[in-house]
Order: sequence, then structure tokens, then C-alpha cells
Amino acid sequence: MKKNMGSFDRTLRIILAIVLAILIALGHLKGLSAYIFGVLAVVFLISGLIGVCPIYYPFRINTAKGEQKD
Repeated sequence: MKKNMGSFDRTLRIILAIVLAILIALGHLKGLSAYIFGVLAVVFLISGLIGVCPIYYPFRINTAKGEQKD
């Protein structure tokens, strides 16, 4: 798959994943919301690290325009 996420998008997702993980670890998110946001944090972290968002493909979104793509 070709990368479709720019550096700002990737950085933002990784930061959000870290913030959500911290909120869960500190106990600010509990119960079902902790599980939901935990899964969301994992998805954000993985997509941010690999630079590919599958949801972008059907909508033809590409935030990596002008950047080198693999």
C-alpha cells in the first residue's frame, strides 16, 4: 500500500495515541470508554507509524501530497 498520510497527520495520530494511553493508565478513562479509546489509540499508533490509513482510500484522501511516497 502506498503511504497516504503526511508527516503532520502521522505526528498528530501518534500524539493522540500517547495521550489516550496516559489517560487510561492514570485512570481518567474507565470501563467501556477505556476499552474503546484503548482500541482507538492502538489504531492511531499503528496507522501513524506505518503512514497508511485504510479509511482514506475510499474517499481518495491523501495528506502526503508533495512528500515522498513508498
